[in-house]
Order: sequence, then C-alpha cells, then structure tokens
Amino acid sequence: MGKQYSQLLLVVLSGGWVICGESLSFGGEGFLHYAFDGFALDLNRGDLRRGDAVLPVEPMAYAVLSHLVRNAERLVAKDELVEKVWDGRFISDAAVSTVIKSLRRALGDDGKQQRYIRTVHGRGFRFVADVRIVAPAVVTEPQPQEVAQSVETVPAEQKPSIAVLPFTLIGSSEVYSAIADAIPGELISILSRLRWLKVVARGSSFRFRPPLQDFEAIRSALGVAYVLSGEVEILGPALGIAIELVDARSSQVVWGDRLSGKIDDIHDMREQIVALIISAMELHIPQHEAQLARLRAPSGLDAWSLYHIGLQHAFRFNRGDNARAADYFQRATELDPLFARAHAARSFVSFQAAFLRYSTDHAGAIDDARRHAERAVELDPMDPFANFNFGRAHWLRGDPAAGQSWLERSCSLSPSFAQGYYAHGWADLMAGDGQVALENLEKSISLSPLDPFRYAMLAAKGMAHFQLDEMDEAARWADQGARTPGAHYLINAFAAVINEAAGRHDQARYWTQEAKARRKDVSIEAFFTAFPFRHEAKREVLSDALATLGFPER
Repeated sequence: MGKQYSQLLLVVLSGGWVICGESLSFGGEGFLHYAFDGFALDLNRGDLRRGDAVLPVEPMAYAVLSHLVRNAERLVAKDELVEKVWDGRFISDAAVSTVIKSLRRALGDDGKQQRYIRTVHGRGFRFVADVRIVAPAVVTEPQPQEVAQSVETVPAEQKPSIAVLPFTLIGSSEVYSAIADAIPGELISILSRLRWLKVVARGSSFRFRPPLQDFEAIRSALGVAYVLSGEVEILGPALGIAIELVDARSSQVVWGDRLSGKIDDIHDMREQIVALIISAMELHIPQHEAQLARLRAPSGLDAWSLYHIGLQHAFRFNRGDNARAADYFQRATELDPLFARAHAARSFVSFQAAFLRYSTDHAGAIDDARRHAERAVELDPMDPFANFNFGRAHWLRGDPAAGQSWLERSCSLSPSFAQGYYAHGWADLMAGDGQVALENLEKSISLSPLDPFRYAMLAAKGMAHFQLDEMDEAARWADQGARTPGAHYLINAFAAVINEAAGRHDQARYWTQEAKARRKDVSIEAFFTAFPFRHEAKREVLSDALATLGFPER
C-alpha cells in the first residue's frame, strides 16, 4: 500500500497563485494546493484569496476555475465544462462566456490579455499558467469581516433558513400602504408550513426595514442563509410587486420575479404572489443548495447536502441518474435516520425504478416505494412531499384511488405544492374524471411552470382532453409533453396512442418509433401497468390503438 500524506501540499503556478484543498491520493488521503501570482484558492472552504484577503467569486465561476486549474495541462472543451460544472444541463455559449468573464475579472485578467484563461475559439478553454508542487504551506485563516465575502455552507444540523423582510413601498396610497407589510407577513405564516425550511419570525425579520436591509448584517444577526425581499409600487391605478430571493452568504440573487396589474386587483395579485413564492421556494432553494454542495469535499457533505444533490439526479428521469440519486438519499438517511424528506425521496426513486422498470427486482422496488413513504409520513405527517410519495405508492399496486386522500392531504398541507396537484390530476385520470384532472393539472402548471415534472403535466393534459373527447387538444398536449425535457419512453408511447386515436397516424408512428428506440420491451401490458385506467370504453380505445401501432401484448 502507498504512503499516506496527511499534510497539505501546494501546487504553485506562475507567479504564486495558490488553490487549496483538492483531494490527492497516494495510496491514501491528502490535499493538493495550487498557486499563482500570490493568490490562494481553498477548495475545502470555498475561498479565493490574495494574500490574507478573501475575494468574492460567484459559485459557478469558482467551480470553473477549479476545473480549469486541475486540468491545466490540457484544453478543456466547453461541453466538458457544462458536464462537470453545470452537471450536464443545457447551458448556452453566452452563459458560459459570462461566467468566464466574471472569473477573469476576479483574477484581474481580461479577454485581450488572457494571462490565465485562454479561449481557443470553437474548441474550449485552457488555464495557461505553469504548475509546480511545493511543500506544506499554512494558509492564514480569514478575519471575520473576510468570511462574509466567501461562500459559506449551512452547518450539518441546520436546515436551509430564510428571513422575509418588509417590502419597500414606492409611491403612496392611504388605502393600500399596509400591503408592503401584509404580503411578507402572510408569506412568513405560509412558508412556516414548509417543514424543510426554517423561517425567522416576523418580530425579528421586520426589524430590518427599508432602507436598512444589508444582507450581511441580516445574516449575522438572524443566522439565515436566505433573504426574501420585495418592492410594492403604487403609481395611480397601477400596481407592481417585485420579489427577490438572495443567498445572504454570498449576496447572490437566486431567483426573482415581478407581477403587474391594477390597484383594484390587489387581493388577486396578493394571492398570486404568495402562490408564486411558495412554489419558487420548493424549486430554487433545493437547486441552489445542490450547487453549493457540489463545491464541498465529498467527506464534508451533510444529510441535507446529500439530499439536495440527490434531487438533481432524481429529476433527470433516467436509469443512471436514478441509481445515483438512490445512493445519495440512502447516505442521507444513514447520516440522519430521522430525516423525513430523505426517506420520502427514497420512495420517490423506488417509485421511478418500478414505474419505468429500471429495477430487475420489480416487486422489491414497489415494496421499497411504499416502505420509505410510510417511514417519511411516520416521521413527519405534516410534510406534503412525504404525503405525495405515500399517495403515489398506491399506483404501483394498481389502486390509485386508495392514494387519493394522501395526495389531497399533500395539497391541503401546502396549497402551493404543485407536484401534489400534478399527482392528484394523474389519479383523476386513472379514475376517468378528465374535467377534474384538467383543473388540477392546469393549477400545477401555473404554480410551477418550470417544474421537473412539466413533461408529465403536459402529457396528462393530453389524456384529460382525450377523456373529454377533445381529440385535437389531446394530441397537441400529448405532443408537447413528449417533446419536453425529461419525457421518458412511456410518455412517447402516450403521445403515440393519443395521436393514433385522434387520427394523426403519421405522428403516431413517429412517437411509436421513439418509444421503441428508447425501450425495446415496451408493450401493451407495460403501458396499462403504468397507467391503470378504470374507464373501460377509453381503455379499449387505447388498447386498440396500441395494437394497431404494433406494440406487442407483453
């Protein structure tokens, strides 16, 4: 066995920059440090330093720098950067260029000099400084005021936390001036129902009134990771409400949006903005937490970080990522056996393994989906995600109606829980109630227009219109669902059978080819096992269409 090096090593590049903390194994464990031009980058702490000063670097720029320096001996293609840093998501060339520009500014470089990062047009990027290894070095700990500039991580025992501040009022209205306090006050009450999120009470967060809303002061005083602020603009009959979610650890804007309308519509707009924000919390905070977790050393990942990274994999809806997500969720429950959402997530991936037949042990996946969902509900009966998964687990046993009450409970626990309405809509379809399904599906899309389940929401709308004998609309929505990222082979089969029933035979054959190309064993039995429709007449139409398109019985 090789010798273990527990001390810190340095890799020094031209001029003396240092990047610290990358794991290096010589038959054991140790750390690499990189250096150039008197700067240091600590991958454990997430710091970029010059001397003793910590420099502010955006998380994505930091991740790009880390990858380029680790591979300084070669050209790094744009596709490789997207795969390693953005985790394979669709990223435009302009977005990559923006991060590179941000990184160059942090290094004191620019597009003309390209002293450190050289662009090879049409091919990628290369870190052009010379590299050498030197021997243990001590990196000075940042002073308290410097820590504020670095990207910190939430302690292992702490949930993501948020302070909702009083909104800024622009303009004047004696009648409606209280809205700047009323909306954030209502948000605090409703956000407190999200069991995974720690919400600071109004008595503390409302001390930070405009214009005294310094994120660092708020983070230090309240100990929060996120700050939600907003503006209410009243100009005559016009009303505008803007909101912004900020990571208080780095002052990075995570999400923002704006609604406009008339002052007479203020109560409808208040409901819209509250629903929009609750849905955004479920989507954007987990995504952001996962991005931050990926910048930490694997050994330093806590249960919450493992859970959020696992969610990213789970929502890609393919066999490989589902298996990786299952591993992250299992590790999360091993670190924290009482973590209800991690158990619910284990049910989620087990459901997917059974539903899409990823697992060779189909019966075992069905049992796991129910077992982990039951455990999640036992640990936290008020968590909508736990109830959602317990409700869906009944589908796998061919009895979606038995899970309906749990799906309804997930929506009542969090009225803005889009995935609850989506699952409720599917269960309505199985029961043959297309009109109610359509209402629930449209609500799920309005609550979460960028949801990972969007492909299924759209496809399900197609089935709802099919049940209502609105065949042109049915085919249109089924096509949209099948073309949306995340759509799997059963959604392709869904589009094929609805197009065939609608008389669009060429389009039906196209989606049939797509479904069979993705899963050679797709069959009529597999289709109805996944979608156990109760309406006999509609089921017969679908069965005949599948047979006409050449899907085998088994």
